[in-house]
Amino acid sequence: MTTATKSKPKKTHSSVKLQPLGDRVVVEREEGESRTAGGIVLPDSAKDKPSRGTIISIGSGRLLDDGTRSKMQVKAGDRVLFTSYAGETFRVGDDELLLMREDDILAVIE
Repeated sequence: MTTATKSKPKKTHSSVKLQPLGDRVVVEREEGESRTAGGIVLPDSAKDKPSRGTIISIGSGRLLDDGTRSKMQVKAGDRVLFTSYAGETFRVGDDELLLMREDDILAVIE
């Protein structure tokens, strides 16, 4: 007897380049848990939105009163923790991304 396993198609990043403006960052949210600790499978509607993700691209920094730009504290590739309702969700191809301000990021995960 053979068992067939269904695997998710591997995510590929779109060829579209996004350059956020000012102090905004583009974040790809991590996948949510699909099972509880007791082994119950959760449908998408019951899952909590993950509050972790990876920064895809960053803006040039906030414009200060003297006309200079502040340095961003995060960089592309950083894994970050943010509030679950931070930012605006949008789709680019098959990818679901978040556009948020740097202030919405709570911590960098090392």
